[in-house]
Amino acid sequence: MTERTKGGRRSITTAQALLDLTERGGRRRKHRYWRDLRGFLAPALTVILAQVALYAFLTTLPGRDDWLNIMVAVAVLAFVPAVAGILLAAFRGNEAPIVSSGVVMLVLYSFAVSMLSAFRVPISYVAIAVCIPVGTVVMAYANIRFQRSMVVRVALAPFSQTDDVLRQIGKNIPVLSGPDADLSDIDLLLIDPKAHHTEKWSGMLAQCYLGGVEIMSWTRYIEIWHGRLDVSSFDVSHLAYTYSQFLYAQTKRFLDLAVVVLTLPVSLTLAVFVAGYIWFRDGGPVLFVQLRRGFGGRSFRMYKFRTMYKGTAGGATREGDSRIIPGCDILRKLRLDELPQLYNVLRGEMSLIGPRPEAIDLARNYERDIPKYTARLLVLPGITGWAQVNYGYSGNSEEALSKLSYDLYYIKHLSFDLDALILFKTVATVLLSRGAR
Repeated sequence: MTERTKGGRRSITTAQALLDLTERGGRRRKHRYWRDLRGFLAPALTVILAQVALYAFLTTLPGRDDWLNIMVAVAVLAFVPAVAGILLAAFRGNEAPIVSSGVVMLVLYSFAVSMLSAFRVPISYVAIAVCIPVGTVVMAYANIRFQRSMVVRVALAPFSQTDDVLRQIGKNIPVLSGPDADLSDIDLLLIDPKAHHTEKWSGMLAQCYLGGVEIMSWTRYIEIWHGRLDVSSFDVSHLAYTYSQFLYAQTKRFLDLAVVVLTLPVSLTLAVFVAGYIWFRDGGPVLFVQLRRGFGGRSFRMYKFRTMYKGTAGGATREGDSRIIPGCDILRKLRLDELPQLYNVLRGEMSLIGPRPEAIDLARNYERDIPKYTARLLVLPGITGWAQVNYGYSGNSEEALSKLSYDLYYIKHLSFDLDALILFKTVATVLLSRGAR
């Protein structure tokens, strides 16, 4: 082997080259860890300050003034988010950021309470019970942002579809000059498995392995960066569910039923008021019923509150549509017109979360134009979904293709974490009135 110097080239042994790459790779990995750890600094400090305020307020509220014990308890609790940040930063690429952060925080809180109890420090269990959900939620949010971020130096190995890949990624990243390019300023190398798992590129891939440069397919990078799949390269064989995904898929139906039943007093009250308002403004019927394409391609009758004047339904809606009953535009923005679909959930025709079901005629058009469109029928359709909170409304085949990329991502990454994230995003979408027409 040879090494470039200012005076030309000099010979080095393979062992020397491996040693040099290993040493530089170890330093690079260490540097990346400390850089990742900084991403948890602000959330950890936020939790610590919140715990200080909450614990001090709730502890002194009954009249306690043993400030030494309070300060000791607050100091021990401060270790929880600090240690959690150190642990979570070590696991980039975790597929379950909410569950993992929740488990870590609960274990650390349990350890902290045990330590305080062991040293007989008087503590307020009510204050700790308030601090736990606050700290857990903040660190879970921080872990989600960390796992979905790509704060690394990225480069793309060139191949025949380089321009198309750059367009899909949607941001400027450098493209290597070839198999002999310098990797010293790169943390992550994007490749195409078919084009780059060849003898021509084997030397560079070996340098990446030894030098601590992460290798990732460009399709996987798009999944992480955009939360969607490349539809053209997707195949059903890519759906290799883990045991936890199978377990969640089996329990998801029971969770749907539990949520619907527990929220029934609120949802039923809102439904009565909505139905009464529509009846007052335009008479009956108050429900709009339409055949939709469901699980496995089976059709079902989906229910919504009618928000348009009688005899004017049909065609896509638009801003300021005169067909919408006055006041019902607010119902649509708040998604209250979707309340009757809870009945579809009870019947097992829909889930709370999943790909949005399309009307039969529209689904047939999309299936004709997009051959892989039927893959979204592998799971129950939902009232809200990953495509809805990331893309919104679609009205043609091109937009349907974009939404399909998000639906396929949801199907591939089906998990409690993803469903919880969709619920959070749905609340934000409703509050910001995005996506409804």
